[in-house]
Amino acid sequence: MNFLRKLFVTGLGTGYLPIAPGTWGSAAACGLFALVLWLVGADGWVLAGVMAGVVVVGCAGCVAWGSWMQQAFKRKDPSQCTLDEWAGQAIALIHIPLGVGWSQHALAIASAFVVFRVMDILKPPPARQAEMLPDGIGVVADDLIAGVYANILVQFALRLTLNMA
Repeated sequence: MNFLRKLFVTGLGTGYLPIAPGTWGSAAACGLFALVLWLVGADGWVLAGVMAGVVVVGCAGCVAWGSWMQQAFKRKDPSQCTLDEWAGQAIALIHIPLGVGWSQHALAIASAFVVFRVMDILKPPPARQAEMLPDGIGVVADDLIAGVYANILVQFALRLTLNMA
């Protein structure tokens, strides 16, 4: 059971990858988004539904196993836990303008990835304060806020610069 829990909270093991595991977790969420995009096409509602599912599962996992995770990894917000990055990155990807063709799709996904990572690292208010919430709520809350900020910025930037609808 502990193996499965660790596999889950580490974002399918991305939390064990070297150098910046949160970045690996975010990249994996982007990879899932790209896979679903490839499988179903640019259907915004299907993509949004899958990403919303990632957010719900990520939040539920962090909240349900937050205190266990902190004890297992001996830190308040362990870097091995990347489930929170999956959830935050998923928010950053919901309903972003994808443009036409894979070059524009890749630009949109990469933009959401980079902006989310910047927001997650900088933690503009109230993200920094949300980190202080107890257990798993504090682990995931800052990432959710960073995801919202990233989504807003990417929506604005892509719609303005690429004239994407």
